Amino acid sequence: MYMPMKMNMKMVISIIKLLLLVAITLGASAYVYFFQYGLIEQFSTLEGVNHFLAEYKAVSIFAYIGLQVAQVVISILPGQIVQFAGGYAYGFWLGYLFSMAGIALGSSIAFGLARVLGRDAMHLLFGEDRVSRFVTQLNSRKAFAILVVIYAVPGLPKDTITYVAGISEFGYLRFLTLSMIARTPALMGTIMFGSMVNKGSYTGLILLASLAVILCIVLLIYRHSLTHVIDRLYRKFIEPKEDDEWED
Repeated sequence: MYMPMKMNMKMVISIIKLLLLVAITLGASAYVYFFQYGLIEQFSTLEGVNHFLAEYKAVSIFAYIGLQVAQVVISILPGQIVQFAGGYAYGFWLGYLFSMAGIALGSSIAFGLARVLGRDAMHLLFGEDRVSRFVTQLNSRKAFAILVVIYAVPGLPKDTITYVAGISEFGYLRFLTLSMIARTPALMGTIMFGSMVNKGSYTGLILLASLAVILCIVLLIYRHSLTHVIDRLYRKFIEPKEDDEWED
């Protein structure tokens, strides 16, 4: 009798966790989509985001950071538009600082939700096969290289990986630090676009856009080779120093 009751309680707890995750993630996304769809349309354009920031000018920094948090946690807002608007509204360095603050907070929330709610909830949200594959990759020695490639190459599942990391063997501080480093190149490029548009630096904008397109194509084609190169560099210069630095 004891074992069946224990198993039943474990099942009930798992179901509660699943329902809680659905309420927080899918529920929030569904609410925005069905009842606040105007927000999605507004935040899908540079003009819409700039209008929002101008409307809440007194607290625009907090509003912008909040947008960035929502983009990471809910994954329904286009991150590039939000970051582009940050560069346009605040310039390169402040836009980068505010974006990093929002991304760090949003990633922390997503990581914590996944860790608390557990593997079953992630299976429900993203699919068991996909989650298991990502967990295996994040638990491997190539985890840092995989993170860099996922955040650098367009079209790869950046939002999924943050949640999956919460049920992997990654410690929170280690994942947050490595993921923020991995995000930086693409994030800086997007923010620089916004800053250049605001300053009217169209020659530099064309050059940067051309370079970004070429770089994205190269990264997409050679992503597997890039993973191996980054992994070798990581093991040589970083991994030996981090054994005592990434404990929770």
